[in-house]
Amino acid sequence: MQDRPCSAWLDFLEQGSDDDPLFSARGLNSQAEQGTTKVDPQRGQWPWHNAEPHNKKAPVSAVAASNMMLLHHARLHMKMNLLASALSKTSMLCASLLVMLSLVSLMSGPILDLERPSPVPVALRKGSSEAYQPSRRLGDRTLVSASPTEDIWTSTLAEFYQGCSSPSDSFSKSPPTSQTRSIILIQTSGGLNQQRTGIVDAVVVSRILNATLVVPELDHNSFWKDSSNFSDIFDVEWFISTLVSDVIVVKELPSSLGIREDKIYSMRVPRKCTPDYFGDRVLPLLQKKKAVRLTKFDYRLSNKLEKDLQKLRCRVNYHALRFTPPIKAMGDSLVGRLRQRSGRYIALHLRFEPDMLAFSGCYYGGGDVELEELGLIRKRWKTLHQKNPERERRNGKCPLTPEEVGLMLRALGFGSDSHLYVASGEVYGGESTLAPLKALFPNYYTKDTLATKEELEPFVGYSSRMAAIDYMVCDESDVFVTNNNGNMARILAGRRRYFGHRRTVRPNVKKLGTLFLAKPNMTWEGFASKVRKAQKGFMGEPNDARPGRGQFFENPAACICESPKGKDELGRKRAAFKDGMEDELNEREAEEEEDDVDQDVELDIYQEEDSDSIVPELVGRSKAGVHEDMPLMSD
Repeated sequence: MQDRPCSAWLDFLEQGSDDDPLFSARGLNSQAEQGTTKVDPQRGQWPWHNAEPHNKKAPVSAVAASNMMLLHHARLHMKMNLLASALSKTSMLCASLLVMLSLVSLMSGPILDLERPSPVPVALRKGSSEAYQPSRRLGDRTLVSASPTEDIWTSTLAEFYQGCSSPSDSFSKSPPTSQTRSIILIQTSGGLNQQRTGIVDAVVVSRILNATLVVPELDHNSFWKDSSNFSDIFDVEWFISTLVSDVIVVKELPSSLGIREDKIYSMRVPRKCTPDYFGDRVLPLLQKKKAVRLTKFDYRLSNKLEKDLQKLRCRVNYHALRFTPPIKAMGDSLVGRLRQRSGRYIALHLRFEPDMLAFSGCYYGGGDVELEELGLIRKRWKTLHQKNPERERRNGKCPLTPEEVGLMLRALGFGSDSHLYVASGEVYGGESTLAPLKALFPNYYTKDTLATKEELEPFVGYSSRMAAIDYMVCDESDVFVTNNNGNMARILAGRRRYFGHRRTVRPNVKKLGTLFLAKPNMTWEGFASKVRKAQKGFMGEPNDARPGRGQFFENPAACICESPKGKDELGRKRAAFKDGMEDELNEREAEEEEDDVDQDVELDIYQEEDSDSIVPELVGRSKAGVHEDMPLMSD
């Protein structure tokens, strides 16, 4: 009886069985007729039925009701067994699927949509008194440095390229004349590297106008309030002598002109003017006034020029502009100390200062405190419109946090034993923000940790001089990493291309943002693989950008030539490198064109803090009777 299936039990109860009178209808009736059925003596109730009998002997109708109750319970029991069996099979199927999915995830990591909007990163731990405990895991895998197949410390094709900035024969045959009576004065704008672009272009404009250039004036009114002059940062004698074949440069306004410096006519030209603009609009004024001052001179000359003028840019930028002996000595000393600690090192231009974050309009999860602090800084730019933080990050406009930079470098294959030099001003959030980066790279250095206070004393209080020291250490590094495609990042990237295509890593922020969001659910190997894929085309290789595309100071293609060494090998490697890169190059170039437009707008806004200095120029312009169509740009 115990081995019968549920359906057999139903048949058994309905049809009855002579073998077991307890479970047969006939047997139950027989027991009732014989008076052997058990009855509660107090209530006269059947143990399996709640109805009271009308007499001591159960009538046939009561027995039948009892049989129906047994039948009902048997059916319910059968249904419960069937349900339990179904649930058991479903559970086994779900468990099998979970095991399969876990194996797939373990082997390949989750599939990410790199085009999906990227939210803001983990909140900055500003003001935290607790020591930072680095997260050593991504998903369930221990964080270790990735192991890419190529050498991440050197550029693949570097040995096949070299800088070349010598002038053509035709350019050399038309040197500047010492008889010129026209004088160009330049007022640069911004920080050290933004002013550097103005100095370079000032030389080129002087050549275009066949004018004598007075050593450029540096900006003393910008955010940094640095009182340094040109001679405090750059070697003036070297500058003048190096350019003697291209432009006549003098240290000060010649007294023979009989013009007081405060009476010199000042004007501001639009950004990215062509040589024809200077010839048509500035040259007539220069011939009439004998001296003209061009103010806020940064990025005022076109990005695209004829080849000889581009090469002149390179001769100024990479050869004529040399730091003063004190700055050079301090920079060389820091580089030497890093080399003593390790044969090679990484230099990171972190660019995570409060003014940078405020201007970017990005949000880093610091709550009301961050919004209030950065909001106060943003007020200095009256025309800076409100930005959507999530959209800015999605479009690659937000600098990575120090922790994200560290994770990117580890994913690319740089080990925790790598030596890291960080060039940065005041980092927003202080030590609590830097703690994750220091945990990822314990060999962490700055100029303050490598030099004594006494050694840095001559440079303290002068932001441009301190920036020049960082510039030197970053330039001499084996690997240079940027965190914002600003002036220093672009200028150093171009310089490193010119001098041998040394490795320069520029984060592909647009794609990395999504990866950093998804990392808690990824294996470390999967995360590192996707970082390396996202960084393809952003590692400082010669073919990362097509010649002539992007900002010239970042990609000085006119000044880079193929070396005679192994041209056949170069062609083979170049073809292999470009394979599959066409889409990436097209996408990057479109983004760079958009970035150039954005940079022009941002430079105008960024400089509006000292727009009051425009007033004297407007007065001078009115008194000089300059034509109303002469442009005077508001920065």
